Amino acid sequence: MTTPETTYADRCYRSGAALLGGVLLLALLAWLGGDAVLRGEGRAPLTALAAVLALAPLIVAFTLRPAVFAGDERLLVRNPFRTISVPWGSVDSLRSGYSSEVVAEGTTYQLWSVPVSLRARKRAQRNTARVEAGKKPRGAMAALRGDDPENSGPQQATSDATMDELRQLADQHSEHTGRLSVRWAYEILAPAAVGALGLLLVLTLG
Repeated sequence: MTTPETTYADRCYRSGAALLGGVLLLALLAWLGGDAVLRGEGRAPLTALAAVLALAPLIVAFTLRPAVFAGDERLLVRNPFRTISVPWGSVDSLRSGYSSEVVAEGTTYQLWSVPVSLRARKRAQRNTARVEAGKKPRGAMAALRGDDPENSGPQQATSDATMDELRQLADQHSEHTGRLSVRWAYEILAPAAVGALGLLLVLTLG
């Protein structure tokens, strides 16, 4: 079965740190929740189950779910609670300030899977400035700064490089038009709401 993600997945942009963090948080939640269910007394097992049901979807939403899929016809932005499908012809601009954003049909949508690191951006700018000035970092001081002595060319922060790629794709495929669509992630919202309601009931009745 073909999904929108596989249809548009010529290029996929995700945060490796978010994926790793999400896996670790889910493992921790499963360990704590499982221990409470197996060893807890009274309402503890029921409370633990409700808490896991409420928290697990939120962890998935903010760590594992965010992704940006770029294809020939459109950009698919999968954020924690919404999926935005944007034809390239509807893209007004792609910008990266304190966050990565796409502006389409006058509305701004954040790209959660392309986080901006101001520290990485400043480091890349310093390296570029050194290269343009004809100075190359060498020796122990370069190692302490985290500079790569083998790479003497101008650099970009990962988020800025990603946004440049997306801008190029938008320019190349601007003739593709269509309908911009926004879909709420009910597969995340529904279980989280049920879990939160269950947790509230357990704590209230307890």
